[in-house]
Amino acid sequence: MSIGILGTKVGMTQIFDDAGKAVPVTVIQAGPCKVTQVKTKDTDGYEAIQIGYGETREKLLTKPQKGHLAKSGAGSLRHLKEYRVDSAGEYELGQELKADLFEAGQIIDVSGRTIGRGFAGNQKRHNFRRGPMTHGSKNHRAPGSTGAGTTPGRIYPGKRMAGRLGNDKVTLRKLTVVKVDAEQNLLLVKGSVPGKPGALLSIAPTNKVGNK
Repeated sequence: MSIGILGTKVGMTQIFDDAGKAVPVTVIQAGPCKVTQVKTKDTDGYEAIQIGYGETREKLLTKPQKGHLAKSGAGSLRHLKEYRVDSAGEYELGQELKADLFEAGQIIDVSGRTIGRGFAGNQKRHNFRRGPMTHGSKNHRAPGSTGAGTTPGRIYPGKRMAGRLGNDKVTLRKLTVVKVDAEQNLLLVKGSVPGKPGALLSIAPTNKVGNK
């Protein structure tokens, strides 16, 4: 297991490879992050590293958060995340992690929250077909029948109906790092990643093997 890093989605663009083909990429501001806690088998029963990302105002943190961050001297950080590692002893409190953890051609997993779409109807939320638009039909985008009446006399949980769409945690696996800009802490990842520009992302070496 290898440590990951937190970052922010900047946006999408395209670059050209050696063959002159356009490659769509997502630009990610990866770090810098600081190690805020080191967990070992002796102290916590497992090996892990907690990192912090995103400076914020001190008054927005609670007293327990301030005390926790003071141990590592990391300052006021907004986001904390833990990553399992093989040997936590390789890391130190306050150590800075940057985009150079990754290299071009590496396969990674990117996690984030999708764009929230608000309250959506059946067609948009579940890709249902609409009703007929002609011959006097008045059932264009209506949900239609949702179940039997007398028995069971209710709608079963999980029925696909209108409701909140988006704002779900999603992990896109086995994406390729096209380029690493160590000076500006930027990662160029082939394809799209969850969220809109400015969204928080977790980037880590993939834990999947094979073609699936």
